[in-house]
Amino acid sequence: MEVAATSSGNETIKSGIPAEVPAVAQPLAGEATEIASNIIYHAQYSPHFSPFKFEPEQAFYATADSVRDRLIKQWNDTYLHYHKVNPKQTYYLSMEYLQGRALTNAIGNLDIQDAYSDALKKLGHELEEIVEQEKDAALGNGGLGRLASCFLDSMATLNLPAWGYGLRYRYGLFKQRISKGGQEEIAEDWLEKFSPWEIVRHDVVFPIRFFGHVDVLPTGSRKWVGGEVIQAVAYDVPIPGYKTKNTNSLRLWEAKACAEDFNLFQFNDGQYESAAQLHATAQQICAVLYPGDATESGKLLRLKQQFFLCSASLQDIMFRFRERQVGKGVLQWSEFPTKVAVQLNDTHPTLAIPELMRLLMDEEGLGWDDAWDITTRTIAYTNHTVLPEALEKWSQAVMWKLLPRLMEIIEEIDKRFIATVQSTRPDLETKLSSIRILDHNPQKPVVRMANLCVVSSHMVNGVAQLHSDILKSDLFADYVSIWPTKFQNKTNGITPRRWLRFCSPELSQIITKWLKTDKWVTNLDLLTKLRQFVDNEELYAEWESAKMANKQRLAQYITQVTNVSIDPNTLFDIQVKRIHEYKRQLLNILGTVYRYKKIKEMSPEERQKVTPRTVMIGGKAFATYTNAKRIVKLVNDVGAVVNSDPEVNSYLKVVFVPNYNVSVAEMLIPGSELSQHISTAGMEASGTSNMKFALNGCLIIGTLDGANVEIREEIGEENFFLFGARAEEVPRLRKERENGLFKPDPRFEEAKQFIRSGAFGSYDYNPLLESLEGNSGYGRGDYFLVGYDFPSYMDAQARVDEAYKDRKRWIKMSILSTAGSGKFSSDRTISQYAKEIWNIEECAVP
Repeated sequence: MEVAATSSGNETIKSGIPAEVPAVAQPLAGEATEIASNIIYHAQYSPHFSPFKFEPEQAFYATADSVRDRLIKQWNDTYLHYHKVNPKQTYYLSMEYLQGRALTNAIGNLDIQDAYSDALKKLGHELEEIVEQEKDAALGNGGLGRLASCFLDSMATLNLPAWGYGLRYRYGLFKQRISKGGQEEIAEDWLEKFSPWEIVRHDVVFPIRFFGHVDVLPTGSRKWVGGEVIQAVAYDVPIPGYKTKNTNSLRLWEAKACAEDFNLFQFNDGQYESAAQLHATAQQICAVLYPGDATESGKLLRLKQQFFLCSASLQDIMFRFRERQVGKGVLQWSEFPTKVAVQLNDTHPTLAIPELMRLLMDEEGLGWDDAWDITTRTIAYTNHTVLPEALEKWSQAVMWKLLPRLMEIIEEIDKRFIATVQSTRPDLETKLSSIRILDHNPQKPVVRMANLCVVSSHMVNGVAQLHSDILKSDLFADYVSIWPTKFQNKTNGITPRRWLRFCSPELSQIITKWLKTDKWVTNLDLLTKLRQFVDNEELYAEWESAKMANKQRLAQYITQVTNVSIDPNTLFDIQVKRIHEYKRQLLNILGTVYRYKKIKEMSPEERQKVTPRTVMIGGKAFATYTNAKRIVKLVNDVGAVVNSDPEVNSYLKVVFVPNYNVSVAEMLIPGSELSQHISTAGMEASGTSNMKFALNGCLIIGTLDGANVEIREEIGEENFFLFGARAEEVPRLRKERENGLFKPDPRFEEAKQFIRSGAFGSYDYNPLLESLEGNSGYGRGDYFLVGYDFPSYMDAQARVDEAYKDRKRWIKMSILSTAGSGKFSSDRTISQYAKEIWNIEECAVP
């Protein structure tokens, strides 16, 4: 629309900008009229687009700029307060953060949603429509990255002095597109225009060296020289706490080369690529999350990324420590661990250990013993997996080539660890080859990153009770015998702000109404008080109505992105997570294929008794993970047949939800009634989507794996659909399989045969199905026990069908699921980290 506005007799055209709203800078505006003026001010005076446009996209950026004004004030106040008080601070190092959209979260945490909603109405826009303009920040992949983001939210909400450090990936992991051939990967475009939330700090730049060699100086000290030097530039993203003034930082590093690295002579000589060689190299570092590492260059790039994150972050941390110490008139590095806690989120940032040693010895002049004492008291490590392929092992040759000084330090750590074990624990002599850091296997000598973390950290934690128990009894058992007090459990958690308060406003309002307080948003244990109303008919009706509103919203979204119409009166059954054989999406789709075949064989009368169900599966398969991509294709092929079968499609639909990310999860999770967390027992460290579903009153069908164990304990085993082998049975079952003792269930064979019959198209699924067959051999022998667990899975699904028919019983179970989810707040998790690992305290901005 075009609005003619007359000002001082001069007529100007402002397309879409209401003339009656003046453009006035009001950065701390709290009332709708003032906010509207501030938004218009940004549209005109912080322009990102051609003038006179105010369509939804322009409105989003202007709104984000307006919210950012408030955040910057709180940010600066927080930074100043921490500087004055000088508390011990935590620095969280993670290769990924799955932040999602920031606008809803920011105005929610600042408690100004209503004011912004009203302001945008005055400007001719709806908040819901403006929110949809924002692209998810493509900085993560799965649970590891989302956990880091939940942790940042809790740190700020609890007023803890803490920073996140990560990399600013321009193209993310990938955007998933589904075509006839299955999954296609295309680059994420979240930075195609720009992110309104980040602020580049041009004064925060550190040099990062790769390759080169080590010089021994006349003093005997060592210096890493030569090679290539890339600059790390800081981009800061504000992290506001919920209803608190504290606003912490997520600092993301971007890689750049300097102007002097551009060879003008070569360029003018026509050697354009050579002239900009270092600039091109720098751009690769932060281009993509988890670049393919099948090639030597891929491995080098991944290692570069990891070192780039570690070195830039540590140089920054040490710079700020030095600044504060010099302010006191004395620089004492021995005090570093009393002011700094560094947490490694999995093994990706392991190089922080040798890099901190290098910086302390080579740059600050400390001796080995002092540097080692400081490093080990500063760094703690979170383990996230027991999967062998995820426990990083880097080629020693690649490490020597890229990071020669760090390899010298790792060698020395290894040597000293061996000497310590030989002198204090001769009984472990025979175990040394497996617990030492360097594996000198002549075929493939590697550095074992998890071993380096355990040896060098003052604390190691798992992320769910079962996982931590497995670490102590199995993976790290020998280390536990050396350092019995080094190992802890910290069961993961999720932020109740994003994962209930903001993504399911209807359910949140009901909870607040019945608890007579909204304090549950920061004290999730209060949810247990819902149990006293569990037989109240009025609560049932309200609860069911809120769930239905979420299901209808989800149904609209599914139609929009897949062109499949789904019925909100069917059971919404959802499995969304990274596609991986251990997470067993294959078990889900095989069960669904069997269900389809049985419904197809029924008479119309028999079908009337079926519990109608919509099965939704979503998640990204890693680009080079062939079997995972076959699973994605199979789900889509099954959906194409089932959804167009008129005899069956009112009883069963199968939908693959494309491009699963945080914003998609915020739509799916509130609308879900059954969610599948069906990994082989002992393989999922924790899982956190299980917590999000349970919190939203969704029932779980699952194995006794990861945090499922604790969720079942908290919500009551009668409210959890359990099936499958237990973790302690798995090794024996694999052995029996190898020995040819496994007898498959006929239903399992029938489902596989139906796929092989060509019922879902001509694609050759034999290689995928053969992974479930045979007793041993590479890619065979059903390592993840899909066949063994299939019968108990089908029986559990039959119990689901029965339970869903009894509406009252289902709603009661749903309420009890939410009521039992209090333990799974990331506020509880972070409080435990703060007290038991980091030793940091609240530092609230007054």
